Amino acid sequence: MRPFRFLAPVGDVPDLPALTAYARRAEAIGIDVLVSPDHLLPQYAPLPLLTAVAAVTERLRVGTFVLNVDLRHPAVLAQELATLAVLSGDRLEVGLGAGWNTAEYDAVGLVQDPLPTRVDRLGEALDVLAGCFGPGPFSYAGRHFRITDHDGHPKPARRPRLFLGGGGRRSLTLAARRADTVGLAPRPGDPASWTAAGTEQKVGWVREAAGDRFDRLELNAYPSGGPVVVTDDARGAAAERARRLGLGVEEVLESPHVFIGSVAGLAEKCRELRDRYGITSIMLDDLDAAEAVIRRLR
Repeated sequence: MRPFRFLAPVGDVPDLPALTAYARRAEAIGIDVLVSPDHLLPQYAPLPLLTAVAAVTERLRVGTFVLNVDLRHPAVLAQELATLAVLSGDRLEVGLGAGWNTAEYDAVGLVQDPLPTRVDRLGEALDVLAGCFGPGPFSYAGRHFRITDHDGHPKPARRPRLFLGGGGRRSLTLAARRADTVGLAPRPGDPASWTAAGTEQKVGWVREAAGDRFDRLELNAYPSGGPVVVTDDARGAAAERARRLGLGVEEVLESPHVFIGSVAGLAEKCRELRDRYGITSIMLDDLDAAEAVIRRLR
């Protein structure tokens, strides 16, 4: 059975000493990958931030969760990613996405194309990254990117682990065919997508698209329904989430996107995610809760 891997977001760290302490604690308690989002919001830029994390840790892997490919040309991004991969001793995991936050596009004057176009561009960006990480010069002619005899440098010792995800069939089909880790996300405005049945549907899409490679895929869930809550009154704590999501309390507690319960309950939920859906990559956004859950599981 595939072992669990636990992710944690960097969170709100005001300076380098705080980041150093946070990263070293994450490493000490058994977090496998510390990740950073990518938004034009009040936050640090992800790649310099993760470079700092890699510099002050030894085993902890670092990852993006996830980079918006519309914000960077993939050949430029490839050089930045390869640099971090080399300097971290190949501890980089690359999460990529097609972009979703319309307000960010509007703020900087970027056109947010329809989702099918963005997913198509993400697929081409993956081709360009692969070419840049390859052994020599390459050319590429796509709808969105054209590359002519470009040799990307530096070269990582091995291709960084790739994370792709989504909530719709189009995004998950791309992830199933190209990624190492597939993130299962809820679809905005679709309450059924948060449920156990919705998750089973998404896993089915991934299985169908992945074919023979399905058994090699790692599936991920993360607390997109709100922060982790450790409590002995799980039903009470889940009531507000249920109202907000338009679901029943039991549906919320069963959702792979909500983590509310006692330490024992959260550990059991992780086991259920693995046994029911094959999900073994799990993000927990509270280090205290993560430490207790990891200790109980391991």
